[in-house]
Amino acid sequence: MGKVAVLTNDLQYELVEKNQKRIDAVESMKESFVSFMNQIREMGHHVVHLQLVNLPDDPNAEWYGDHLPVQKGSKGAEVLSDFLDSSDIVVEKNKDSGFYETELDTVLKKLDVDTVIITGMQTQICVQTTAADAFFRGYNVWVPEDGVVSANPEDKERALTWLDGYCATVSDCETIIKSLSESGSLPRKEVKIP
Repeated sequence: MGKVAVLTNDLQYELVEKNQKRIDAVESMKESFVSFMNQIREMGHHVVHLQLVNLPDDPNAEWYGDHLPVQKGSKGAEVLSDFLDSSDIVVEKNKDSGFYETELDTVLKKLDVDTVIITGMQTQICVQTTAADAFFRGYNVWVPEDGVVSANPEDKERALTWLDGYCATVSDCETIIKSLSESGSLPRKEVKIP
């Protein structure tokens, strides 16, 4: 039986602080999510933070006016300290999916991870693309509805419906912890395409 890794997406200063909706969404889940990650760490599983770093020559990177956010080495690109632990791993990404042209798959395989719990921001973009890419690579994919956020609640709900109907088990953090405590693993979703 392999290990579990929680993958966080884009919990970085400039991305969270982009607008009040994002700030409020992350603040609303912060306390319970930090507790969840601490329980995962205590069980001997891993937390991997996917850190978006925009490249200046990327034609699809979103600019904030005349400023390119989350550039390599900037304070704005750092993962929020509330979510970091010294045992965590940070993997840099340059696109929405944590698997696209990154070392994430190699890192997870070295850690003997077979199940990923995709979390963070925004549910309909980075969470959704990372979950799909994890599924394509054979991982058992879980998404806790109380461990993901979007600036607009309807975007989150639409993404969770899609994920649950296709490639991920959508649950909540409490159910995930209970399953891991009782059996040491999370059951794999049985995919049935209508």
